[in-house]
Amino acid sequence: MKINQKKYRARNVIERCIGWLKWCQRVATRYEKLAESYLTMIKLAMIQRCNRLLEPSGRT
Repeated sequence: MKINQKKYRARNVIERCIGWLKWCQRVATRYEKLAESYLTMIKLAMIQRCNRLLEPSGRT
């Protein structure tokens, strides 16, 4: 695999993650004034995303 392909795949993963974070309204509009609080909200959004990916597909 060429170096450009590896870079593109890594960049694609990051871009999709950022695109998903934009769907989280609290993160997209940045209600928190402090950077530390904003980072915490990003972490919580990522935890929520991971939980959704890990839960069985039959659950609602």
